[in-house]
Amino acid sequence: MNIDSAILVIGSVIGVFTAIMIITRIFGLRTFAKMSSFDFASTIAVGSILASIVINKDQNLLKGILALVCIIGFQTLFSFLVRKNDWFKTLFTNKPQMLMKDGEIFYDNLKRCNVDVSDLMGKLREANVHKLSEVQAVVFESTGDISVLHSADKNDIDSIILRDVAEYKK
Repeated sequence: MNIDSAILVIGSVIGVFTAIMIITRIFGLRTFAKMSSFDFASTIAVGSILASIVINKDQNLLKGILALVCIIGFQTLFSFLVRKNDWFKTLFTNKPQMLMKDGEIFYDNLKRCNVDVSDLMGKLREANVHKLSEVQAVVFESTGDISVLHSADKNDIDSIILRDVAEYKK
């Protein structure tokens, strides 16, 4: 690698990271939130553009920055549409799935979500669950996270907390 190539790479990296910081300030921290399938696709697209800008000296920095603005702008628009339009949300987002309720494991839902019983038990241990009977609900979130709601006191769960979770179907 010659000095000109090194300077081009360093300049591209500085330019791209500066652009990403500015874009993030404009579009908000949603770009770094837990990932939905759409966020994952956006992340891959951004990574591909970054790689082509930094590695390929024929790539124009401004063209790459414009592509980044378009991708993150589209991601922001998509996020807005998902929040404001139920049809759009239903069509393009995964609904959280119930994996366990009131101490009962829903094996069909585990299989559907590609979660093994040992993964579930690991999440229960992380949540400091001592007995399955303490578990009020375990939800496989649309981001891929697993949420564990438990209480030895058997406190009722407010209905709004489980409102968007898919019902268990045998």
